Amino acid sequence: MFTFEDTIRTGGRLARRPFLKAGGSLAAAGLAGLFSSAADAAAVEKLARDRSVIFLFMHGGPSQFETFDPKIGGPANARSVTGEIATSIPGVFFGSTFEKLAARAHLLTIVRSFVTGDGNHDIKPVVGRATLGANMGSLYARTAGVLRTDTAMPANVMLFPQAVDPDAGPAITQFGDFESGGELGPSYGPLVPGGSGPFLDNLRLHLPQERLAHRRSLLASLDHGRRWLDTPSVRTMLAGEGLAFDVLARGVADAFTLDGEDTATIAAYDTASRFDVARLNKKWNNHQHYTDHNRSIGKLLLLARRLCERGCGFVGVTTSFVWDMHSDVNNAPVDVGMDYVGAPFDHAVAALIDDIEARGLRDKILLVCCGEMGRTPVINATGGRDHWGGLAPLLLYGGGLEGGRVIGQSTRDGAQPASDPVGIPNLVATIMERLLDLSTVRLQTDLPTSLQALFARGTPIPGLG
Repeated sequence: MFTFEDTIRTGGRLARRPFLKAGGSLAAAGLAGLFSSAADAAAVEKLARDRSVIFLFMHGGPSQFETFDPKIGGPANARSVTGEIATSIPGVFFGSTFEKLAARAHLLTIVRSFVTGDGNHDIKPVVGRATLGANMGSLYARTAGVLRTDTAMPANVMLFPQAVDPDAGPAITQFGDFESGGELGPSYGPLVPGGSGPFLDNLRLHLPQERLAHRRSLLASLDHGRRWLDTPSVRTMLAGEGLAFDVLARGVADAFTLDGEDTATIAAYDTASRFDVARLNKKWNNHQHYTDHNRSIGKLLLLARRLCERGCGFVGVTTSFVWDMHSDVNNAPVDVGMDYVGAPFDHAVAALIDDIEARGLRDKILLVCCGEMGRTPVINATGGRDHWGGLAPLLLYGGGLEGGRVIGQSTRDGAQPASDPVGIPNLVATIMERLLDLSTVRLQTDLPTSLQALFARGTPIPGLG
């Protein structure tokens, strides 16, 4: 049980680490010490639009052919091995695994000329040079504030499978740090909830409100006559205590759990009951990641929607490392991999879109789906596709964008853009433009020069409408 006595050491010293832990990983969220007052937080929050982003990172590098650009009329080796399916946009086809997304294509924007720049396994669309080495949500948090003053929700959150499935494996970290604050500093990195750790329990208040008020006044009394208060780090930490108390007192933890969510809604998103993990062949070393993806992808997107609806600005979601389809000792071939990975993805993303539509949130939530690269035009000798940085799939939905659009075209073999190339900087600029009032942001004098330069040179994806 959380008690604020745990934050006070004998001798009258305030223990910074227990206090932040009591806030449910508040240190990781950067909620303490980032604003000198709640008024400062409100002042920067006006830079934000009333909108959120769900960035679904397809870790491993999805194939452009088996997703949104099947190339059935192209060279034999370049064609989708899963065939194609007609979409709700006349003349536009997806890979046949994406049956549900094809039926909703009139709501989507597909970019067929997206280039990530190289074929390396990393997380560059989320954390890379185009984001100042920070999680993309950190750009938003540094500009609009790490905590919304009206809802006490964190601005930047990152969801891994463990957020909804305590049996899932640990987050993949060898390809990049999803929690990085980069040039902006660690305080702006995302809050990362875990399924079975102390996060949720610590975010819930186990004290009656009158006892909470008493302990708040007790902490305030420590802000007098202490030699150690003269250090800048302690002063800024205490300035942020009010925000930490707001997080605790205003029931933010409810948004980080599916407890109490409508059972029909949970069932609509659920992938675990629709895709039997027993069919996942353990001869591939990646089978645990396939399992985690099957069990978690739907609930992760439901949780992301809940967080956005409650006021989070940027929610990153990673699918675990499952889109690497070499057909080798680790990874299934493309046709099997799209069954293991693509089918749950198709169902979960379609369920999210349906839910957003039903709730009237289409203009309020922008969904972005992409990976770190695409796949080779040529199928390898064992039935897989290898790394390819020349072209990659990209899907956008909502956020005030007009649907039913296909932006750019690829060459006949699906290897590179034939028109309107789009890069990661364009994607970052698009997301920031949807989240922030950039005309106002550019007038701010307190932002880092590197961040201001990023906003100034950003060019959103053309033709979005």
